[in-house]
Amino acid sequence: MPVEFLGIGGTNDGSETSPRTGASFDKDYTLRLARAHEDNGWDRVLFAYGSGSPEPAQVAAFVATKLDKLQILLAHRPNVSYPTFAAKTFATLDQISDGRLTVHFITGGTDHEQRREGDYLTKDERYDRTREYIGIVKKAWTSREPFDHEGAHYRFADFVSDTFPVQQPRIGVSFGGSSPAAYRAGGAEADIYALWGEPLAQTAEQIESVKRAARDAGRTDVPRIQVAFRPILGATEELAWEKAYRTVDAIKERTRGGTAALTRRHPLKNPENTGSQRLLALAERGERFDRALWTPTAAATGGAGNSNALVGTPETVAQALLDYYDLGVDILSARGYHILDDAIDFGRYVIPIVREEVAKRDRERAAAEAREPVRESISVDG
Repeated sequence: MPVEFLGIGGTNDGSETSPRTGASFDKDYTLRLARAHEDNGWDRVLFAYGSGSPEPAQVAAFVATKLDKLQILLAHRPNVSYPTFAAKTFATLDQISDGRLTVHFITGGTDHEQRREGDYLTKDERYDRTREYIGIVKKAWTSREPFDHEGAHYRFADFVSDTFPVQQPRIGVSFGGSSPAAYRAGGAEADIYALWGEPLAQTAEQIESVKRAARDAGRTDVPRIQVAFRPILGATEELAWEKAYRTVDAIKERTRGGTAALTRRHPLKNPENTGSQRLLALAERGERFDRALWTPTAAATGGAGNSNALVGTPETVAQALLDYYDLGVDILSARGYHILDDAIDFGRYVIPIVREEVAKRDRERAAAEAREPVRESISVDG
């Protein structure tokens, strides 16, 4: 099966290890970073959502008008707009980008962040709302006839859009989460299910939970699986690990005293979302897992989002990613701590190894299937 690579569409050069040097929306940097991904083998980039961050749909539209190939993953939180309005926004962006859009629906992991924009629902209520929201958006993308809706969270009459996506029948839907409520919502509605990087055994368990939820929802297909990591590369193993420890020291320095933007968005203690709780519990179990997974970066950030690292040479990190591919993960998300430089290095030195090995696996699989004997059916008169 094909493999895809997802990077980050950042709007400034700040990260967990260093403060930004310019404005929150630095147009020159935003375009330079996106172009670095397009020029170095990445398939798409994520434009993330934060309550005080630049509006990602407009940032994505800016990039889409400047680049021709790079695909867009747009993060969207249902609490910030009505679903019919959002459906038109997404369809318009798909038109602008000539069909390069996927939408990642974010339910919201912390009450504090949600309340910054007026969302006071509980976590389970938010998942129910997200599922209803996605259903409305899908129908608005595909229905050429007016329709009504009356649900737990939205009510309207006689809506029909005059703006439809380039992609038919609709734009792809991405979703993430690690709780039973998340599995139910994403299993029912998602084309892509996004997970944070955990050890192979735990990732396999989550994949099975997603598949089970999809079956329980009556689906005959299952979502594609995406897993996210923070790569830390070095020319040798020793240099990679030296860099890893410097990275953690820098994160701790940035978060000391609670002054960094990271700690304002993601409290370092007692996170509410299951995904962050899982990352912190894993870090308590140990630092190193499987071939290259390293947890101190997650521990230092309080399990804030995609924060477990893969440490090693490009060859080591590529083989670690292939271990996840062999589990059934076909979208690999990666974001370094030196965002621009790491996007270039990962694209130059890791992506080609993974793509070559995936192509090799596909050829071997096709050859094995061709060698299988044809089973003839025998009819018996009786």
